[in-house]
Amino acid sequence: MKVLISDPLCPGGVNLLSAEPDIEVVQQTGLKPEELLLIIGDYDALIIRSGTQVTREVIAAGKKLRVIGRAGIGVDNIDVAAATERGIVVMNTPEGNTITTAEHTIALLMSLARHIPQAYACLQQCRWERKCFMGVELYGKTLGIIGLGRIGQEIAKRTLALGMTVIAHDPYVTPEALKKLDVELVSQAELFKRADFITVHTPVTESTRYMINAKTIAAMKPGVYLINCARGGIMDEQALHEALTSGQVAGIALDVFEQEPPGDNPLLKLDNVICTPHLGASTKEAQEKVALEIAHQMINLLKKGLLINAVNTPSLSSETLTLTKPYLALAKGLGKLAAQLFPAPISDLKIKYTGAFFEEHGKPITNTILQEILKVVLDQPVNQVNAALLAQKQGLKVEELPVLQDGDYTQLITLEFTAQDGDHTLAGTMLSNKQPRIISIDQFKVEIIPEGYILIFFNQDRPMIIGNIGTLLGEKQINIANMQFDREKQTGKAISVFKVDSQVSASVLAELSRLPNIEQVKQVHL
Repeated sequence: MKVLISDPLCPGGVNLLSAEPDIEVVQQTGLKPEELLLIIGDYDALIIRSGTQVTREVIAAGKKLRVIGRAGIGVDNIDVAAATERGIVVMNTPEGNTITTAEHTIALLMSLARHIPQAYACLQQCRWERKCFMGVELYGKTLGIIGLGRIGQEIAKRTLALGMTVIAHDPYVTPEALKKLDVELVSQAELFKRADFITVHTPVTESTRYMINAKTIAAMKPGVYLINCARGGIMDEQALHEALTSGQVAGIALDVFEQEPPGDNPLLKLDNVICTPHLGASTKEAQEKVALEIAHQMINLLKKGLLINAVNTPSLSSETLTLTKPYLALAKGLGKLAAQLFPAPISDLKIKYTGAFFEEHGKPITNTILQEILKVVLDQPVNQVNAALLAQKQGLKVEELPVLQDGDYTQLITLEFTAQDGDHTLAGTMLSNKQPRIISIDQFKVEIIPEGYILIFFNQDRPMIIGNIGTLLGEKQINIANMQFDREKQTGKAISVFKVDSQVSASVLAELSRLPNIEQVKQVHL
């Protein structure tokens, strides 16, 4: 497997990857876009930082590409949607930069409050002008944090220790996170109204782009201070310039810009602006951490199929993967059986989950079912990353429904769907020894181990059928591993399931279908 590193990466991460005997590492930095397009087709994985732009064109050219890893948090230089469509994992390293970005935010907060960069610049010009740099204390002031993720929480801890009151807005924060912090969760409007200092720590999305704009700035306290160590584009720079000039915003500290480098940005000409050139993650410790993290994550994915910190598909820890693996095998068997036994296309799929296990682990199981159903109708790779998206594009309506325990099974996966020939139901469970079993096909009860070649007969409930099937298979030198049957007395319909040791040819299947009272025979490979 070949891994391309197209931005500078600390030696620790490069050495960790290079130590793997079946991974070839190529470090080629400073590539022009056209140069990257020419070579990316040879690589299974790409590691970047903020310098490389992974566009839709690059992703299309990466015919072998399985994963794109960002040594850092932000993935705005990656076309995540294009990668998802292709089934390419996009991963980042959200923990490596946490402390260093939080510390940089605190440095800017203090510098902003006390005009430290401006005062130093004045002294460099041999001017002693103390009265020009009257500051404000942080003690007793209110800090508003927008985005209470890892970095926001670390900032909260540090500013609480400085004697600040901390309020935050984050619609996704967990109750557990709030329990650990003396932070009041408020609406965005309330935060703008009360905060003396506001710092943002969100990604750039449709909902956060230009979140700080002329309208929201007008709703803030007069003389508010703003800090952005997250991403350029969260704040409208033109609106900032107007507010800084009018005095509505007393000062601003920026580590990021909409365009980087910012060039002749009007903000840089204002005395109440302090800036750094995107230094939030620029410490030796942080760079070493993210390099090692992305290397470990790449190795886990390429060699073990283990997803860690994926941004476009649910990630599984090694412990979760161990727990989930048998259920993924069951899901794979159910999806394959649905796709091979009934005529495509499948529509209106309901996946019913019985059991508490599925409340937390249902998503990768659903994606596994979808990928097996879609493989038979699509001529492109389908995997955990793009299964849900491709199902949506195919018009396959999917519902996941939790079900209370009903009947004999405490853990059950039931598929209800419509195929070209009508409505069908499949169900599977897990035995006590973690062995997956398919236990029903439509109205018939079965017990199928989802592996190998299986012949499934829909037939009339008449004498001699089993003997005729067995005789014909024996004549063709096809060994039967096991067999089972079920019938419905009222309709006279029956099912016969034969597990065989080898694939059955099309000609033999045709002969089997012509046996008396056989309505249909299908061979599936699970």
